Amino acid sequence: VQLQASGGGLVQVGGSLRLSCVASGLTFRTSSLGWFRQAPGKDREFVAAIRRSGGTTNYADFVKGRFTISRDNPKNMVFLEMSSLKPEDTAVYHCAAIQDHAILSTWWSSSTQPTWYDYWGQGTLVTVSS
Repeated sequence: VQLQASGGGLVQVGGSLRLSCVASGLTFRTSSLGWFRQAPGKDREFVAAIRRSGGTTNYADFVKGRFTISRDNPKNMVFLEMSSLKPEDTAVYHCAAIQDHAILSTWWSSSTQPTWYDYWGQGTLVTVSS
């Protein structure tokens, strides 16, 4: 399984970026996908997740209303649309995947945990300058 994230870069405060992640080697339509980020000196933290159906999404409080996760199953891709970017959004953003058999009631919690995911991409750097 391979996950390849792209789309990071340097952006000014208030700007927007769209991250993409393409997956191969797994049954994408039955996988849940997540985005996590890691800033220098900090732990990896949950950003957003989307369930295998695509109709259920989960967001960290600090990105609600600013970031949107989506997926394109025929293309095996997951996206993270980021807007109103802040300096504290500066981090390496990683996509993650798991062949998901969780029921919805457990998915809400599980999808926020890095240890739940089986597969990880290499990350793409987002730098927000003030």
